[in-house]
Amino acid sequence: MQDVFTKYRKYLQVEKNASPYTVRNYTTDVVGFLNFLLRDGVVSLEEVDKYDLRDYLAFLMGRGFVKASIARKLSAVRSFYRYLLREKIVATSPIADTSSPRLNRRLPSFLTIDEMRRLLEAPDSATPRGQRDWALLELLYASGLRVSELVRLNLEHINLETREIRVWGKGAKERLALMGEPAARALNIYLTEGRRSLLSKKTTNVLFVNRYGTRLTERSVQEMLGKYGQMVGIGKKIHPHMLRHTFGTHLLDGGADLRVVQELLGHASLSSTQIYTHVSQSQKRKVYLSAHPLAKEGAGDLEHI
Repeated sequence: MQDVFTKYRKYLQVEKNASPYTVRNYTTDVVGFLNFLLRDGVVSLEEVDKYDLRDYLAFLMGRGFVKASIARKLSAVRSFYRYLLREKIVATSPIADTSSPRLNRRLPSFLTIDEMRRLLEAPDSATPRGQRDWALLELLYASGLRVSELVRLNLEHINLETREIRVWGKGAKERLALMGEPAARALNIYLTEGRRSLLSKKTTNVLFVNRYGTRLTERSVQEMLGKYGQMVGIGKKIHPHMLRHTFGTHLLDGGADLRVVQELLGHASLSSTQIYTHVSQSQKRKVYLSAHPLAKEGAGDLEHI
């Protein structure tokens, strides 16, 4: 099993071009599944059947895992078996007829326009790091990039004249993302001033660099967002994907076509993008209830408007 697992991890990294975060999660979940099988007396992948899968589900539920965690673990196992079938390591997949638990779909959290403006103004644009952080925040909000896509950007992927970004997303799929004038301006300042200072005498084609002149990590971006969110008093735990949610929500609130938003976000399925329509409708309801005089609680007692 160890040899097969090692080859599967390499398959995720090289052929699927999965992000380090995805590789870590999938391999951790597959290891958990394989360890369960070994404890259950299963020593060969060919032996695994649907009853073993049911036992695994019962085990996870007994350990108190929530539905979302169970669904993620099953997704990793399903991916593992797709690889095993492709390589003809097994003849059938025991998970083919196993459904993931039905999840209550939560609406993604996002920032208001005012909160987003405050966040963008937080970095000190007079310092090299501040210029980098300002450009990074502007680009995240302007393009809706995943943080994994953002940190992998190189200089050749950015065109400030056309304001286009060449992105390699999930499954090594290439797409063109866009940016507005504010993001292009912040990037230009960072490239001509801040980035040169951070690099000193080093040379690299990496777009966003740290103080050592090497590629900025996803974790660094996460910590940066948390720091600036606290600095400007935004009472939410800010994470990079929240800016992606904000991008999609604000576009739809502004009247953008759903298919266009799908293309810009790089969603394979329109259903992934449609959740932003629910967020947009939810936001409209909040505005309506707070603004319309007869929509407020107790407003029915008014004699005249």
